[in-house]
Amino acid sequence: MPNCLRDIAEVIMGQSPPGETCNTTGEGLPLLNGPTEFGSYHPSPVQFTTDPKRVSSRGDLLFCVRGSTTGRMNWSDQTYALGRGLAAIRPKNGNRFSSFLKGCIEVSLPTLLMGATGSTFPSVSREQIEDISVEIQSGEDLKWIENVLGTLDDKIELNRKTNETLEAMAKALFKSWFVDFDPVRAKAEGRPTGLPAEISDLFPDSFEDSELGEIPSGWEMEALGEILDVDKGVSYKGDFLSDAEGLPMVNLGCFAGGGSFRAEKMKFYTGEYRERHLATAGDLLVANTDMTQNRIILGAPIIVPSWRGRDKFLFSHHTFAIRFRRSKSAFTRFIYFTLLKPSFRQVAAGHATGTTVLALPKDGITDYQTVIPPAGLLNVFAAKVEALYQKCQALTEQCELLAKTRDALLPKLISGEIRIPDAERMLEEVGV
Repeated sequence: MPNCLRDIAEVIMGQSPPGETCNTTGEGLPLLNGPTEFGSYHPSPVQFTTDPKRVSSRGDLLFCVRGSTTGRMNWSDQTYALGRGLAAIRPKNGNRFSSFLKGCIEVSLPTLLMGATGSTFPSVSREQIEDISVEIQSGEDLKWIENVLGTLDDKIELNRKTNETLEAMAKALFKSWFVDFDPVRAKAEGRPTGLPAEISDLFPDSFEDSELGEIPSGWEMEALGEILDVDKGVSYKGDFLSDAEGLPMVNLGCFAGGGSFRAEKMKFYTGEYRERHLATAGDLLVANTDMTQNRIILGAPIIVPSWRGRDKFLFSHHTFAIRFRRSKSAFTRFIYFTLLKPSFRQVAAGHATGTTVLALPKDGITDYQTVIPPAGLLNVFAAKVEALYQKCQALTEQCELLAKTRDALLPKLISGEIRIPDAERMLEEVGV
């Protein structure tokens, strides 16, 4: 029977603490002011307050109530002080059905957002959240729905964390071999490298001086322009953007910084383009524009993955495609990690032009000097990291399938339309 969310949950609206009580030194409770601190699952606070006015508890659902990000959600993994941009939603009477609550809100979110007040800075009230319609299930059904939704969310989050670990392993290997030169230092000091003999033998046992400082003997110092060329993407017109027709187009929104790719920001384009504006899965792209002044996106690289079964993409004029003159398979990941090095980030920032919108010229990339190891070692590195990223891609594809299954199940579970045996069959099909 239909009820309102207020019948089963408490809504705690945030309240900003006095400014003088806020700090970044860890004094008091961690303070959340809005979704800028949200992660994929839990927040990462950057501020604290010694005088919290409203707080969340572990297990609460955090809900953004103000601004363009109204409706975004996260889970409270500890006690947080809540600023006025957030609310905490907590099941009543000690019940444990937070995932069910989140599902009810997701189903009702479009209607809730339509009722948000304010044209330039929309917001929703506690009463609007409490008025969300909820279909109360029987005790056993509710327990099962909670378990299904929680299991799907947990599996998606586990896959995401596993991908983070795999990516960290690849970055650590690059840093050890090509930034810190650990195997070379070990051999120079007569220590074992810890690597198989066939790989250890690919590293020299001494250093030599260069313009970049001390580098492994025999390794070359080159400008990236000697290895690669740079193409700028299609200058698109908004009239030809589409939700599903045309070619998928990688755009500035796909760059999250730090090498991360945001697939949810892909667009489709039906306008004209040239052959040089095309990229394929596995290509290295670089953001040449930053709409902010923080320079996080400017010069940031991504490697385009296969997406929704597609391997061919356009890329926008805010993006460069890297075209390798030498072996693409050997150089792609090496140059990707090179563009993530702090030294390149500083060069990119130094080349930035513009006052409001920052732009990176091609020579900001091609003039950058780096150390190039021998081809044999590059091939070994490429094979090792490619194996890690293939695992990442498999987990990402599984996440997409799990999310699609969850989205299909959600409204039917919440309304009671789907029967438990039917839902169980759907879960078996995706391996849950």
